[in-house]
Amino acid sequence: MSSGGPTQPSPYTPPPAPQQQPMPPQYAQPQPPQGQPQPPQGQPQPPQGQPPQPPHPQYAPQPGYPQQQPTQQPGYQQQAHAPQQYSAQQYAQSNYTPAAFAQRPGYASVLAQPTPYSPPAPAAPSPAQGLPALPPARRGGRIALFSLFGFLGLLMLALIAYFGLFLGPLASIIGLVLALVPLAIVFFVVRMIDRWEPEPKSLVFFAVAWGAIAAVGLTLLVDIGLTMLFGLRGEVAGAVVQAPIVEELWKGVGVFLIFLIARRSFDGPVDGVVYGALVGAGFAFTENIQYFAVSLIEGGGGQLTVTFILRAVMSPFAHAMFTSLTGLAIGLAARRHASTGSALGFGVLGMLGAMVLHALWNGSSFVNFFLLYFVLQVPLFIGFILGIIALRREESRLTKARLGDYAAAGWFTPEEVTMLATPAGRKTGLAWAAQLRGDRRPLMREFIKDATMLASVRQRAITGRDPMAPADEQALLARTRAARAGLLAY
Repeated sequence: MSSGGPTQPSPYTPPPAPQQQPMPPQYAQPQPPQGQPQPPQGQPQPPQGQPPQPPHPQYAPQPGYPQQQPTQQPGYQQQAHAPQQYSAQQYAQSNYTPAAFAQRPGYASVLAQPTPYSPPAPAAPSPAQGLPALPPARRGGRIALFSLFGFLGLLMLALIAYFGLFLGPLASIIGLVLALVPLAIVFFVVRMIDRWEPEPKSLVFFAVAWGAIAAVGLTLLVDIGLTMLFGLRGEVAGAVVQAPIVEELWKGVGVFLIFLIARRSFDGPVDGVVYGALVGAGFAFTENIQYFAVSLIEGGGGQLTVTFILRAVMSPFAHAMFTSLTGLAIGLAARRHASTGSALGFGVLGMLGAMVLHALWNGSSFVNFFLLYFVLQVPLFIGFILGIIALRREESRLTKARLGDYAAAGWFTPEEVTMLATPAGRKTGLAWAAQLRGDRRPLMREFIKDATMLASVRQRAITGRDPMAPADEQALLARTRAARAGLLAY
């Protein structure tokens, strides 16, 4: 039955004859006279002088039936009366090319040939959505932070002029290079404390800049103002009373400003210790530039060496330890979801403790420095380190508890909670990631960091002090799932 569409000719159907160029007259066959019937094309013509023979009645084509083509029996050569076979060139000049003459791709082996049915490749999906970013800080906090950076820039120009005018460029540059040593030591230790929940880089830079520029510059202005009002003071009164009060006041102001600007990044006491230590390290950096430059000018290389050993080697954490008490107090208030006034009160109490420690440190230089150093300062420093370790353990316990809430909901397994929240588990997780293909320790670090931040967000959501906690939570959950998938991928 015909489907109504055009049908392809049989493989034995001859192709249409190509258009030939007219033959020269001397080679053209004679045409019959007009009025006589012309023989059909493709049939042999009888010799001249003989009439055409009619076809045998038995083999004459019947009307209504197609003519059958002779078949060739297998195993026998084609007979002389078989239909004429056409060359590939003739088929190429026609509108139909049999499959036998079609161009086929070559394959290296039989096994490499495709199957009879080759489905098309699936369409490429739309680009996958990237990992969600955490919601940015509120606009008011960013404006305040940029304004404070502008204020710090103006003060920095004044400090540069002060050092260049009173200390000289050469001594100031030598003091700056030497002051980088204790700053790097403190920064490395603070980085280890805040390794798995690093604070925003802008706040870290602001904390160091506030201590190095604002706290020092404002302290110099206050000293100049007090000298103009009350005249010169005694060396003991200036070092034991005035310096601890004024310096710790302005350093504490910097920690409190960070609390006001970025309360979402001020989660607890560990964050307070980090910010306080950074502000103190920045203050010590600028103060060391002055001390090293003055020692070089007054006593040369010998006195500069002694000052460097006392301030950079024996006591690089002095100012960081003092101001961290202020940050610790404000961090405790932040953990308890205290108001701004309550946080200010906690900060004042911490600031008083910082002033006392600072006064003891400065007073030791007027009595017996080495005796008080080993009897008082070394135990205080050891207590400071032990306190940080205790705070880290408390943070680890809290992180494990908050991640346990997500484990109960199916987001993590209990083994993953232990790996993400404990120091031993993190060490084991990093060692396992190092053995994976491609060394996936960077991905494991991202997994641990996002999980630690997720625990902090959960704590803020429980206390109800962060309206953006739900958005942070969804983003961090998506990021932790993507990190896990990347770690387990083959």
